[in-house]
Amino acid sequence: MRNKEEKVKGALHYYLQSTSGVVGAVLVLLMVIVAFCSIFGITPYDPVEQHVENILQGPSTHFWFGTDEFGRDVFSRTLEGMRRSLTVSISAVTFAATLGVSFGILAGYVGKWFDQLVTRISDVFFAFPAILLALAIVASLGNDWHDTALAIGVVYTPIFIRVARGPVLTVKEMDYIKISRVLGFSSIRILRKHIFPNVFAPIVVQVALSLSWAILTESGLSFLGLGTQPPTPSLGLMVSEAQPLAAFAWWTLVFPSLFITIVVVGLNLVGDGLRDALDPARRSS
Repeated sequence: MRNKEEKVKGALHYYLQSTSGVVGAVLVLLMVIVAFCSIFGITPYDPVEQHVENILQGPSTHFWFGTDEFGRDVFSRTLEGMRRSLTVSISAVTFAATLGVSFGILAGYVGKWFDQLVTRISDVFFAFPAILLALAIVASLGNDWHDTALAIGVVYTPIFIRVARGPVLTVKEMDYIKISRVLGFSSIRILRKHIFPNVFAPIVVQVALSLSWAILTESGLSFLGLGTQPPTPSLGLMVSEAQPLAAFAWWTLVFPSLFITIVVVGLNLVGDGLRDALDPARRSS
């Protein structure tokens, strides 16, 4: 137990020494706070409330990010859009990580026909571009946010299968795993005590990176009209609606795009920081 605590403290200490990791954590924390403001209704206006007397007003003390073509507050809509993007992305990655890691570990540990079956199914999914596969699934299921999250989750499940399976193939051939089998330890105990801790680090890194990809995918689907439907705000949908207005109402395009950029860059920096902190070889170098 002490050894595990020391490893955790060492990884945390190394992460906090990473400038990119700290910057990424700050950016992500900022976006999470923004999302929570929308959850608890801490916004200046209702995101769908129209102010016809203030159509296409620039940023001001009353409307911090200006208003859109219907007089809706862009700041309130951006906060709500970030909440929805994070909700869909977290749900999708949770589904993908749970399913993908489970099948990846079992495929690597059991091997034989089960490994071949899981690998071939994953290869089929990898044959399609992620956004096209997500488009096909959403188009067949519907435009509800649950359907969007499920579509993105299905698309990213094979990635977690591959990330989890690789280390298992190496670890299961080590001497201490063979000794555990000789001593009569159950497969469940071996998986829990020896296999999963060895694949935990790459999974954590992959979760951070997949969250950023999932946000981009959700924004892309909304941009194409297959994600969140109006008048409900979504960052991708707001960018799509702002295209015709960009020449004379730049704020309707800039602020939603800026929030997408901030959260994606932040999650990628967090992923880089976690990769360095959880990899002993990188820490020693």
